[in-house]
Amino acid sequence: MKENSEARGFNRDRLQRIDAALQADVDARKIPGAAVLIARRGEIAYWKAFGFRDREANVTMERNDIFRIASMTKPITSVALMMLAERGAVLLPDPVAKYLPEFAETKVGVEDNAGAGNQTLRLVPQVRPITIQDLLRHTAGFTYGFFGSSLIKTAYNEAGVFDLRNTNQEMTHKLAALPLVHQPGEVWDYGMSTDVVGRLVEVVSGKSLGEFFTEYIFAPLGMDETGFVLGPDKASRMAQPQVDLKSGARVPMTDHTVDWPWQSGGAGLYSTASDYLRLCKMLINRGEAPDRRLLAASTVDLMTSDHLHAQIGYSPETPVIFEAEAPTRDMGQGFGLGFAVRTQAGVNPLPGTIGDYFWAGALGTYFWIDPQRELIVIFMSQAPELRLPYRYVMRQLVYQALEG
Repeated sequence: MKENSEARGFNRDRLQRIDAALQADVDARKIPGAAVLIARRGEIAYWKAFGFRDREANVTMERNDIFRIASMTKPITSVALMMLAERGAVLLPDPVAKYLPEFAETKVGVEDNAGAGNQTLRLVPQVRPITIQDLLRHTAGFTYGFFGSSLIKTAYNEAGVFDLRNTNQEMTHKLAALPLVHQPGEVWDYGMSTDVVGRLVEVVSGKSLGEFFTEYIFAPLGMDETGFVLGPDKASRMAQPQVDLKSGARVPMTDHTVDWPWQSGGAGLYSTASDYLRLCKMLINRGEAPDRRLLAASTVDLMTSDHLHAQIGYSPETPVIFEAEAPTRDMGQGFGLGFAVRTQAGVNPLPGTIGDYFWAGALGTYFWIDPQRELIVIFMSQAPELRLPYRYVMRQLVYQALEG
């Protein structure tokens, strides 16, 4: 894949500001390394690697090294579900319990203040059932246990819903036994919803999530370096976080050489910059891949539209976790079926255009697609503590180099 920045509308000198910024941070030990891929009008304009795949082993980062993409798994799982929806095998207005009956009796937890700093948990019925649309747009009432310390979040942690030793089926049964943190459809709360989508794909298709991904997404797109389990021939190419100088330890990360029972639809995949570009090209082409169509154009349009109407609220953690990347109205953004979506001009402090859509991984990966500018940007690193600053700086550095 050859780079041609000027033909793609970029100022070559201004693109070198990316080089300078990332190399300076590698030299300052802020990050171990990174890979950046920018494509415009269907061709690569910029693709470089910086720093170390493994700083402690003194192994240089290569452009196509492998990264744990964490929540950049979510758009792939959402694509899988929409492929089944296109066949009529599942419908977005359907109750989740139609396919996963364990959720039929799941209650909603209401935390009451009993005084003296004590909280009690009161269980109430769902006002309406969780729908498939709720799962895809994160309004199902699920959360994550590691953001905050409420009674329900504590129960998530104690139940081990995020345990890699769960099967997908065991995970949903544990989750269904816990209370929802909100009534379905009322609040956007980032959490386990897309993991439930992954189990839904299994039940509806009759295949494991990994098998479905491989047969219907990875093989057709040529994404042969994306998956749940990393073979021994590729394990050495996995990028590693660097040792923290204060603690003398690395941030714990999933060992993808182990075939864990849980194939997490929310956070379980590894990938490369060039593999993820293949997915992004299919999306920016509104479902069209080089030799076949994976999704209808109307399906991609639906996925990349804002599904958060004005009556939907946000969890208290949302602005804290995501800051300028939050899919909130005061950030000029919403959320579709697997991605955050920019809905307004002149509200968000980061560069972009109305209709651009994006998501990121907590371990340091990030991508966005700007259909108006025919632009795809993929940033790969394993530096979770700097994930937000790099989402910001990449937006700034890419758009300032774009001519016209």
